[in-house]
Amino acid sequence: MKKNLNSEFISALREIEKEKGIGMDTLIEAIEAALLSAYRKNFGSAQNAHIEINRETGEIRVFARKTVVEEEKDPRNEISLENARAINPQVNLGDKIEVEVTPRDFGRIAAQTAKQVVVQRIREAERGVIYEEFVNKEGDIVTGIVRRQEGKIVFIDLGRTEAILAPSEQVPTEKYVRGDRLKTYVVEVRKTTKGPLILVSRTHPGLLKRLLELEVPEIYEGVVELKAIAREPGVRSKIAVHSRDENVDPVGACVGPKGMRIQAIVNELRGEKIDVIKWDSDPQVFIANALSPAKVISVKIDENEKAARVIVPDYQLSLAIGKEGQNARLAAKLTGWKIDIKSESQVAGEETSGSQDEVKISDG
Repeated sequence: MKKNLNSEFISALREIEKEKGIGMDTLIEAIEAALLSAYRKNFGSAQNAHIEINRETGEIRVFARKTVVEEEKDPRNEISLENARAINPQVNLGDKIEVEVTPRDFGRIAAQTAKQVVVQRIREAERGVIYEEFVNKEGDIVTGIVRRQEGKIVFIDLGRTEAILAPSEQVPTEKYVRGDRLKTYVVEVRKTTKGPLILVSRTHPGLLKRLLELEVPEIYEGVVELKAIAREPGVRSKIAVHSRDENVDPVGACVGPKGMRIQAIVNELRGEKIDVIKWDSDPQVFIANALSPAKVISVKIDENEKAARVIVPDYQLSLAIGKEGQNARLAAKLTGWKIDIKSESQVAGEETSGSQDEVKISDG
């Protein structure tokens, strides 16, 4: 008895091959394996059966490998010599022969099983495609729409899948409202049984780095090099840049005409202030630049301790330190040096009275 997957189903498999990129042979082999399991479950658990599906017609046939015996005692595994020679006149006792054992009502089970297998394989393939797409975006920016919030976790719709913005990756000063369009940094993509798990961030320094590459062609092209980033998400950042071309001003390139380039990034980061600093191979110059907008009188460094003592005018002290020490703290993170800031009068007072009044800032 021969059973068929109809011609429309075979045509559908060919369409799936074209649209989803799942090979026809892969699908047929998966269906054959599933049908074998269904056959053993419904019609006996003989281990020597196999399924064949005709790739053109969809015809399904079940075969069992049986031993030729004089008198058949175990029909699942044996066939009499008389019946065997009706199939192949050349067989002898003890030979193995393929016998078709397709059940009469196997077509219904076959159709149902085949559809389940195809749906499952399509789902797996789509998950695989999405995973491959986003695993290649680790360390890059994706744009999505805020869809919902469960507890403190924000779910971002990326079109074909969702990304998770965990509480630790959210900026404390930001509110995420359903429908908001948001750029996020892809921290990690994991493979799971339910599809790819995409973890994104709004606090990662990489977000600022990628935004700069998008807005500043000179950085993207490699003319201007981004040497360091120090970020306090949602509040303020400092970036250190260097030009490989002496005719290109790295700070001016980042700021852009009338400040348009840096302002576009500030807007994307919802008001986070960004100080653009000129990097210098001389740590004294670099540290002085990093404390911008404050003016620095002198920088004395201790290479062994990787510490710097900075002197600023009295009226610049509060600016150099910044609100709650933020400017000095970011400068320390940016340069990687411990920074002690003193005003001129404090230094003069030390020299005359041994005063120990000072502000110490480290990159930690």
